[in-house]
Amino acid sequence: MSGTLYLVGTPIGNLGDFSPRAVETLAAVDFIAAEDTRVTLRLLNHFEIKKPMLSYYEHNKRARGGEILRRLEAGENCALVSDAGMPSISDPGEDMAALCAMHGIPVTVVPGPCAAITALTLSALPAGRFCFEGFLSTAKKSRREHLAALVGEERTMIFYEAPHKLRATLADLRVQFGDDRAIVLARELTKLHEQVQRMTLAEANKYYEENNPRGEYVLLLAGSPPAVKEPAAGDMEQARALVTGYMEQGIPRVEAVKRAAKEAGVPRAELYKATL
Repeated sequence: MSGTLYLVGTPIGNLGDFSPRAVETLAAVDFIAAEDTRVTLRLLNHFEIKKPMLSYYEHNKRARGGEILRRLEAGENCALVSDAGMPSISDPGEDMAALCAMHGIPVTVVPGPCAAITALTLSALPAGRFCFEGFLSTAKKSRREHLAALVGEERTMIFYEAPHKLRATLADLRVQFGDDRAIVLARELTKLHEQVQRMTLAEANKYYEENNPRGEYVLLLAGSPPAVKEPAAGDMEQARALVTGYMEQGIPRVEAVKRAAKEAGVPRAELYKATL
């Protein structure tokens, strides 16, 4: 019988956010696959957990993934953790989960903190619909192509960014989305010096020309305003004909316009003017 892969969320700053279930899981599994074993060792030491570890990160995920899979197939249980937050979110954990799914290995999750959702909650931007874009490419061309594809995006957009790339990314965002687009920059989330900045792209570029970026950032960019759909000439003509028909039945103009606008999908005010 095979073992189980546990995807375990770890704190993004405050160790108090590590759940009792997560502690129990790390203490119970046979081994832990960690993005950085040094970072995870500090977490284990804090909770007095002693467990064998191996590294599993972007540049060794193919070779190490096969090793983890063989141990799972042999019946061992593994907890996979990233340095902070949920595995699989901008993290090679998604590859391990997919590999296990392909081979029929059970995969379960122990939910925990996530920087993207934490920042979205704090941002005061629309949170009902959003898209997570992760880290942008370090290659200028790829980064700009990625952003160009998002120009018409109406949902709140979430990016992760490292401090040494922040200025270049803010400059590229300003080129694609303009000076006045709202952006929220969140850093040091759940930590002592947590900071959430709400400003325009022009203001963000100016601020970070004068101040050095520090810490890992979550960037939340306001979506594009919904495009205004101009009614087709045929739609307006159809709506006018409906108004005429309703009025011939004795329905007052205002009510006739209201009904016809809804049926034809045209703005009520424009239709009213067109029937005068």
